[in-house]
Amino acid sequence: LSLHAPEGITAGPISEDNFFEWEAVIAGPPETPFEGGIFTANLSFPRDYPLNPPTMKFTCPMFHPNVYDNGVVCISILHPPGDDPNHYESSSERWSPVQSIEKILLSVLSMIADPNDESGANVDASKMWRDNRDQYNAIVHDIVKRSLGL
Repeated sequence: LSLHAPEGITAGPISEDNFFEWEAVIAGPPETPFEGGIFTANLSFPRDYPLNPPTMKFTCPMFHPNVYDNGVVCISILHPPGDDPNHYESSSERWSPVQSIEKILLSVLSMIADPNDESGANVDASKMWRDNRDQYNAIVHDIVKRSLGL
């Protein structure tokens, strides 16, 4: 990841003393309401990684259908391996030990650009994204400004 980081993403351990806690910086994808923003998040890896996925939590304000109010990211690749108890995802969409940190971050970048409002972690953002895109975009535009300290 440090040699071939995807464009718009930087990530690495927060300290040399703990390789289970990472910080990621993600640039808002071009041609989306998030364009121009800089968004920070933490990745926390479990002790049994790579058997189980890390959790990812935005440490900056984020209004997105697939991000809980507390900043936790909700996408299939970060869900534990195996069958989905709700029968929404197939096991192939969920975590697998062959996944990489790069794949996680690219999936989050894709999620930011193209929300899944059918699996909303933030119901208000999902509903607004579906029913009132102008209001949704205005809120996101404000978050982009705040991410830049404006």
